[in-house]
Amino acid sequence: MSRSTRTLLVFTLSLVVAGIFSALVYQAGQRTPAAADIQSVPVAVAARALPVGSKLTAADVKLVQWPASSPIAGAITSVEAAVDRGLLANVAENEPLTAAKVAAAGAGAGLPPMIPPGMRAISVKVDDVVGVAGFIVPGAHVDAVVTITQRDQNTARVVVSNVEVLAAGTRAEQTQATDGRSASASVVTLLVTPADAERISLASSVGRITLTLRNPLDTAATETKGTQVAALLGAPEPSPVVAAAPARPAVSRVVRAAPEPAPAPPPPPAPYTVETIRAAKRTAEVVK
Repeated sequence: MSRSTRTLLVFTLSLVVAGIFSALVYQAGQRTPAAADIQSVPVAVAARALPVGSKLTAADVKLVQWPASSPIAGAITSVEAAVDRGLLANVAENEPLTAAKVAAAGAGAGLPPMIPPGMRAISVKVDDVVGVAGFIVPGAHVDAVVTITQRDQNTARVVVSNVEVLAAGTRAEQTQATDGRSASASVVTLLVTPADAERISLASSVGRITLTLRNPLDTAATETKGTQVAALLGAPEPSPVVAAAPARPAVSRVVRAAPEPAPAPPPPPAPYTVETIRAAKRTAEVVK
């Protein structure tokens, strides 16, 4: 076989293979539905990253087409339905807005819509270590430990346990954290019962409060007896001071003298003897 014949044969085979491959690709394209044939629904998403408590405006919301075959539970389908409603959680850019992340219409913005009935929100000032670390974020669960000085003795004890963090940082600090990173928090807002709110308020007025992070799956209440400086140094803790019982008031008593005994009756008179002598006979008689 000459060289030209071989070249022609290779060229012919290449054309055949290319034709077969093109036909297969064309058939696969015919079986794939076009993008225009895919059913979609409008979904409202965040036009930019927004912190919790923000009040949505028309500039904060945009509509995108979402596949109808993969619906989003509770999705908001119009810009008008999302405007003037508060955010219940931080949202990232292009994140869908749902009923779980947006407060009800008319509930307002900020933290109030996030507080369930019967609960209260209280803010606690934290130190730089807790605030800058950024581990205490909304949704975390913490214990509140108070350190107080009483009778020249420092004592630390858990006053409230397993409470949820509603917000970390002031509104200005939250606004600065729009890139998804943790912001330094100088104030932490906790979701507590009215009784726990009283305990935290009293603890903050008499001592310093520290928040300890806990596992959200650990829901058991923290029960401690407190720790004093003596226990840290290895010395036995001082026994609790028992207040002395108040002295009973003196009761005046009237002492009555015992009655004098009655005088003894006089002794009977002593008997006497009478002697009688008659002639030579002598007799004696006792006379009583």
